[in-house]
Amino acid sequence: MPNIRNFCIIAHIDHGKSTLADRMLEITNTIEKRKMREQFLDMHPLERERGITIKMQPVRMNYKNYILNLIDTPGHIDFNYEVSRALAAVEGAILLVDATQGVEAQTLSNVELAKSLNLKIIPVINKIDLPQARIAETKEEIKNLFGEVAENILLVSAKTGEGVENLLEEIVKKIPSPDLDVGRPSGRPTSFNEPRALIFDFEYSAHRGVIAHARIFDGEIKKGLKLKLAEAKEIFTVGEVGIFKPELEAKNALAAGEIGYIVTGIKEAKVVRVGDTILRESSDLPALAGYKEIMPVVFSSIYPEDQDRFGDLRRALERLKLVDSAIFFEEESSGVLGRGFRCGFLGALHLEIVVERLTRDFGVKVIAAMPTVKYKIKTKKGEFEIYSPHKFPDEHEILEVLEPYITIEILAPPEKLSGILKLLGEHEAKISSTTKFSESRIKIDGEMPLRELMRDFFDALKSVSQGYASLGYEFLDSRPADLVKLDVWVAEEIVPAFSRIVSHARLEYEAEAAVEKLYNILPRALFSLKIQAKAQGRILASRSLKAMSKDVTGYLYGGDRSRKMKLWKKQKEGKKRLGARADYNIPPEVYLKMIRK
Repeated sequence: MPNIRNFCIIAHIDHGKSTLADRMLEITNTIEKRKMREQFLDMHPLERERGITIKMQPVRMNYKNYILNLIDTPGHIDFNYEVSRALAAVEGAILLVDATQGVEAQTLSNVELAKSLNLKIIPVINKIDLPQARIAETKEEIKNLFGEVAENILLVSAKTGEGVENLLEEIVKKIPSPDLDVGRPSGRPTSFNEPRALIFDFEYSAHRGVIAHARIFDGEIKKGLKLKLAEAKEIFTVGEVGIFKPELEAKNALAAGEIGYIVTGIKEAKVVRVGDTILRESSDLPALAGYKEIMPVVFSSIYPEDQDRFGDLRRALERLKLVDSAIFFEEESSGVLGRGFRCGFLGALHLEIVVERLTRDFGVKVIAAMPTVKYKIKTKKGEFEIYSPHKFPDEHEILEVLEPYITIEILAPPEKLSGILKLLGEHEAKISSTTKFSESRIKIDGEMPLRELMRDFFDALKSVSQGYASLGYEFLDSRPADLVKLDVWVAEEIVPAFSRIVSHARLEYEAEAAVEKLYNILPRALFSLKIQAKAQGRILASRSLKAMSKDVTGYLYGGDRSRKMKLWKKQKEGKKRLGARADYNIPPEVYLKMIRK
């Protein structure tokens, strides 16, 4: 397949990947002009609302005599797993760098990932049309990154289209065609006539079952073939094959080197897994090397608002896992909230997106508990792992708590250093080194608890640096920690979803902040609501939310004041009786607002 070029675009968030993809679709006439819109490959409404790519999206373009298979990837660090899967299906990558921002932390991790897979990397500087573009400095940063000579770094403006056609020419020249003898990612020695494909993503159709997105490494796959999944041992008959334009377009066959979709007809959601290999039914060929098992970073318990919809929530999570394989969930129950699921996510944004999708896409209103990380607890009764704050044991039972640590890498302008160092101190970070990255950037390396990263560190870093700092992180190990459980009570009842695990040093501050935030977002009731934060057997913070009050004296005019006082007293006693026997239901949106900053 000498005329095929498989590549993806990798970049830090907001560096213009989706806009560059738009210009490529226009130049190659893949999308009709009347159908064209901004960020065309961002298909989900949430992506368009937030202006970020959440899900990688493949598309096939025809340019001159070449077939260009592009995979547009997310830029946010929470969705880095999507990037790793896309890179395993291609031979080359466009490294896109914003001329106004320069090389950022996520750019570094993407480059390392692409290098480890021996991909051909084409460095490209975007947004050259902006007056604040720092083209010379950005070129210098890219040269420092992997020694690319300045002449080989391309300049484009994805917004105006300047330089994009030249980029397409470079893709054809520099990115190699699929090598059918050297199989990546498995490194097989020779090519085979038997079909063999790697599943890098999939979607679900109620009528056609699981539709696998696959890269064909060997042979040919066509409609009617009997195939099997190597890991799942599931046999199926191909219902249809085709390509992404970016909508699904049926073809007669998919040959080695191509990227396309395969309709499997499998209706059970759990059978198909990302990274599985598709083989002929009778084949004894080895499976292709898949992807490493994704490990959740953040955990949260999710419960249906109405317990009668528990089954609907289970089905929604199973369907969602088909399009987002990074989600982990298992059933659990709470004495207050009932049956639900303990879910694992790749970050706080990932959690927020999933909760919104459950409501929007599946119509299931949910209650999401405060996000937390995994803790290892040693008690007098033994050792175990804790994912939910409300299950954290009492202080007198604990012998030792171990929490996960991460290594952090921050790139920022030197003038922002003092504010960033202060922020790192507030988040219990230890700085190991501060080095010069380029003329306009410094690099800060350090370690911090993962728990502190979840405490809005990313947003605070952007705020203190006016958006110029960027963050990358990797897991390190587990270390002893001085932690305690903070419970929140509303209307004299504990709310497990608001429980959180905090450090002893920040206990009182966190208690006051939680109570104050709830006070501002809880809707008022017909009776007074008491909001309290408790820890170590003490009430640390308390506020009372006033009841909604009707003007019971509005119809009175003149006369003795005692008439008004009699009506006010009657109203007060009525509210007291109501508060004693009434239940207060917290709306689902309050839980989502508590997760957000």
